[in-house]
Amino acid sequence: MVEEWRVYGKSADFKAIGEKYKIDQVVARVIRNRDIVTPQQYEEYINGDLSSLHSPWLLKDMDRAAQLVKSAIDNNETIRIVGDYDIDGINSIYILYSGLKRLGADVDYVVPHRVTDGYGINERLIDEAYDEGRQVIITCDNGIAAYSQIEHAKALGMTVVVTDHHGVPFEEKAGEKTEILPPADAVVDPARADCTYPWKKICGAVVGMKLVQALYELYKRPENEIYDFLEFAAIATVGDVVDLQGENRTIVRLGLKKIKNSDNRGLNALIDLNKLDRARITSYHVGFVIGPCLNASGRLESAMLAIRMLLATDKGEAEHLAGELAALNEERKELTRQGVEKAFDMIENSSLKDDKVLVVYLPGCHESIVGIIAGKIREHYNKPVIVFADGEGCLKGSGRSIEAYNMFEKLSQCKALLAKFGGHPMAAGMSIEPDKLDELRRKLNEYCGLTEEDLILKVWIDVPMPLEYISEKVIDDLSVLEPFGKGNEKPVFADTGLQIKNLSHMGKERQFTKVIFSKQAQFVDGIGNPFVSEVTMEAVMFSINEVLENAYAAGNKVNVLYYPSVNEFNGNRKLQIVLSSVKVCRE
Repeated sequence: MVEEWRVYGKSADFKAIGEKYKIDQVVARVIRNRDIVTPQQYEEYINGDLSSLHSPWLLKDMDRAAQLVKSAIDNNETIRIVGDYDIDGINSIYILYSGLKRLGADVDYVVPHRVTDGYGINERLIDEAYDEGRQVIITCDNGIAAYSQIEHAKALGMTVVVTDHHGVPFEEKAGEKTEILPPADAVVDPARADCTYPWKKICGAVVGMKLVQALYELYKRPENEIYDFLEFAAIATVGDVVDLQGENRTIVRLGLKKIKNSDNRGLNALIDLNKLDRARITSYHVGFVIGPCLNASGRLESAMLAIRMLLATDKGEAEHLAGELAALNEERKELTRQGVEKAFDMIENSSLKDDKVLVVYLPGCHESIVGIIAGKIREHYNKPVIVFADGEGCLKGSGRSIEAYNMFEKLSQCKALLAKFGGHPMAAGMSIEPDKLDELRRKLNEYCGLTEEDLILKVWIDVPMPLEYISEKVIDDLSVLEPFGKGNEKPVFADTGLQIKNLSHMGKERQFTKVIFSKQAQFVDGIGNPFVSEVTMEAVMFSINEVLENAYAAGNKVNVLYYPSVNEFNGNRKLQIVLSSVKVCRE
């Protein structure tokens, strides 16, 4: 995959910003690169607290949704929550169920089974709720695309409240889009065109939390009680890979702090099982350790397992369920490895490799892991990818996209071929009849609108920062930027013309690289005289990099992209850099 390195050139008074917030100017530059411009935005980014979160009443239909649910509680009507089987759906259900229980609601919940039900609410689940005497349905993290299903529920006389965050289906005629909202009694979804909520990119669990917050205000509960659910909203926000900007960044930053002292037995059991230091849990641990364990239940068994763990009040039960989730995640990892290997082989040995939109069918693959496989293929080729596996009477697919390709809109243009679909610009899920797959591949490629330039991975360098500038103070200041994730990526720094003094391999399978770099750097002494001195720096790369290996063998200098850190071992602290990319220096 071809990489093109670019340097941000955004301007501001970095000296003044650094002085105001007591941060290095390098950190001020990185914040500006995240499109933070106004004093208010800088304040929210650096010091955002609970008071900076938006009112739930700003969401379209929230007033109606809250009044409907309050009426149901007051009149002892029975409520069923219908969620989703991923990390966002799991936490959405936990927040809504726990929040409504505190208000005395007669409420229960169900999760569609990934294989037998597929994504979202369906007629079987509606009929089941009706037959069991449930009068009100609340969807969370789904429902916006379930027009016919909700029409069916309304025909049965049920009250339906949709809470979702996914894109609204639409029809396009003469170049104009018309949204198709489901016929529910209330539809709370910030993605609605007529919703003026200040931050539209919240996840499903946050939408659910906002509904509970609105209800708590109606019932005059303590103002801060809603923040009992903040860590679960944070986990969902990171796990659903929504932008860590604006309100989302504040939710995750404060939610990560809450995780350190969480009293949730299930969450604590999962943290302990994975041997995480709860005092140092970051968005990385949520995204790559905690999140995959929660998701594994919905992928290979039932998401009810993860919800039961979060709701567990007995320590032994919580630990047992956490162990089951961890075991399922290990099984998922192996299935994913096999699927990725098979997909790469299929692409490289067929005409698929020439497509700009990769549509891959993997017979025998477990349908629950096609999204993970699609993500890994996307990373390798920097192309939009949809991976399909065999489902019940159809093919089930999951897609991952690139910035230049709005997958939800492109699938909307092909909706006649699809049995069902939904998603975002960067990710989507769908089902299709097998005999229509080739036509979908043809249409997606014919109308993709992608150029060769779009398929070149653009790597943005935040600051060209020479090794000699790195210090523990700079590294400490960089912590202001956390949590990292989509939309608030870990900064990328660069230096050029580095000589490789030594290169070795480490790790159980010698799969990592350790390097000693050196360079001649210019300094100024105490009386202002310039002088040149050698600077050395230890570096690690969590892979074997062919460019680095060849440069060392040939004695070539290299340019590197990196992030600085402190390596602590046996009480000793040493500056080091973690490499993300390397190119041979063309002097």
